[in-house]
Amino acid sequence: MEPQLHIALKAALEAGKAIKEIYEAGVFEIEDKDDNSPLTTADRKANEIINEFLSPTGIPIISEENQQLPFRLRSTWTSCWVVDPLDGTKEFIKRNGEFTVNISLVSESKPVLGVIFAPALSTLYFAETSSGKAYICHVSHGQEISDILQSSFEIKPSRCDGKIIVVGSRSHMDHNTLEYIKGLSFSGDKVEMVSRGSSLKFCLMAEGAAHIYPRFAPTMEWDTAAGQAICEAVGLKCILQESGQPVTYNRENLLNSSFLVCHER
Repeated sequence: MEPQLHIALKAALEAGKAIKEIYEAGVFEIEDKDDNSPLTTADRKANEIINEFLSPTGIPIISEENQQLPFRLRSTWTSCWVVDPLDGTKEFIKRNGEFTVNISLVSESKPVLGVIFAPALSTLYFAETSSGKAYICHVSHGQEISDILQSSFEIKPSRCDGKIIVVGSRSHMDHNTLEYIKGLSFSGDKVEMVSRGSSLKFCLMAEGAAHIYPRFAPTMEWDTAAGQAICEAVGLKCILQESGQPVTYNRENLLNSSFLVCHER
C-alpha cells in the first residue's frame, strides 16, 4: 500500500500549503452550502489539488466538495478515497488553527489508510491499519516525503489511571455529549474535558492525550474515515453507539450515526 500512502501524503501536504497561504493572507470568500455549513475559497482550492493527486490512481473519490454519485454506482466499488479537503471550516474562519486535511483509503467498507494534516500547526498524522502503527511528524516547508517518513515518531494511546480525559468538539458540543460526560463521573474516576476542532480529536486519542471520544452531533464519512484509520492502527475502536459495531464507509447514507472512539473493551 506504500504508493497510495505516498500519494495521500503528497496530496495532503500540497492542499495544506494552499490552505495555509489563504489562511495567513486572511482574505477569502465564505458562502453557505445547502446544509448551512460554511464553504470557503480554501475548501475549493484544497479539493482541486487533492483531486489532481488522487484521480490518476483510478480509485474513485468521495469528497465533501465533489458531487456525490448515487449509491447504485458507488455500491460496485471495492475501494475508494474518502476526503475532507478542509475539515473544521468553522475553526478556519475563527482562526484558531484547529482545522485539517483528511484523506483516507477505504477497502471493502473499512478505512485502511489515514492521513490527517493540520497546516496551521505544521503537524502531520498518518497510518496504515495493517501495520499496527501510527505516526506524527512536524513538517517544514518543502520537506520531501522520504524525509518526513524518516523523521516521524510513532504514537500510541494511553489507558486512564484515575483520571478519564474526554475529548469533545470545539464547535459542535451538544447536550447528549455533556450528559455522557456527566455519567462517566459516577465511575469514581476524575473526569476532565478537553475540546478540539476537526479530526484532531481522533489524533488526541491515538497519541494518548485523551481516553475517550463520544460523538453524538452529526458527522459525515469524510469527517471520520482518516481519523478512524489512525485510531484503529493503534488498537482503538470507532464503534456505533447503538450497535457496538465499527463505523463502515461508502454507505448509501453518508451521514454517520452517533459513535464512540475508545479502547477495546
